[in-house]
Parts: sequence; C-alpha cells; structure tokens
Amino acid sequence: METFIYMVRHGESPKTEGNERTRGLTDKGKSDAYRITELLKGEGIEVFVSSPYQRAILTIQELARRSGQEVLVFEDLKERIFLNEDHRMPDAELFPLLDKSFSDPNFALQGGESNTVCQNRSIAVLKELLKTYRGQKVALGTHGAIMTLMMGYYDKQYDLNFLLHTSKPDVYRMKFNGQELIEVKRLWYTP
Repeated sequence: METFIYMVRHGESPKTEGNERTRGLTDKGKSDAYRITELLKGEGIEVFVSSPYQRAILTIQELARRSGQEVLVFEDLKERIFLNEDHRMPDAELFPLLDKSFSDPNFALQGGESNTVCQNRSIAVLKELLKTYRGQKVALGTHGAIMTLMMGYYDKQYDLNFLLHTSKPDVYRMKFNGQELIEVKRLWYTP
C-alpha cells in the first residue's frame, strides 16, 4: 500500500530578529503559498501536518482549509536549532555551520542541536505518520535543513548540495511502500 508524503518547504519569510516560531511570510511568500495551494489541490491530499513555526503552517494552511482539514502541528518537525530556538542566525554565519554539520553530523554549537539529533527527532515523527496514515496522502509543512535531513535518512543524495539548490518554497512528493522510500519527485518549479 503506497503512502505519499508531500514535503512542502515554507515560502519566503522576513529575515528579522525575533522569535523563530512567529515569523510569518513575506508578500512573495504569501503569493507562493497560494501557488502551492493551486499546484496541490488536485493531488487528493487528506492529512496536513506541520512544524510549529508559523511560516511552515501558513504555507499549507489554505490548502488544508480548502480540503476541510486542520493543520496538525508536531513539535519535533521544527527546524534544526543551530544556536537557540529564538535566534535567527544570519546567512553569512549559517552557511559555514551547515558545511561543518553535513561533514560531521554530530557537530553542534552550545545550545544548538546536531544534524543527528535533528534527524532522529524528525524521522521518529515521519515513521509514525507513515504508520498512522498508511495508504494516504500527507502534506508536511517544513523547512530546508530538516527536510533535507529527513529525505537524506532514506537516500544519501539528499545532502548539503541538495539543500543549497532548493528554493523557498519547494515541494517534493515522496512515495513510500510501508516504511520504504520508493520514489521522490520534485513538483515545484520556479518560474
């Protein structure tokens, strides 16, 4: 029995200081969330789950609403914590850390988590989703690093190079047979 997980990376979000949980979407991010709704409305998605961060929820919320569903929030689907949960790290500081994190999966800054810890917490949720919603289609509102780590758990080609070539937003349909990944197809194409 095939189960489909739609990894929906959130749209563009304002790069402001402040709480990572409450950052929403820019005007472009809102427009792209509408495009995602249009892209996925014919897929027959039955279940909507998300990171607890607003930008991830907002990216799939309209699609869920049109399907008559609520977005179920899972704490362990939150983005990887690099320094601490409330602080957004500037890209210039983040990119060298990503490189180090992918070459040493156990590397973590004080107060942050490693790729290994992040992957383990998120994969536990994903495996439970595959069991609970077996044979269904599930949209998962997510983030770049954690999406890459979840996909990389099943196939090593989803690595730092993959992450650096994703877009905001982005959509990947993962097809599973039980707990085994069968196929991944990118559905989002930037105009």
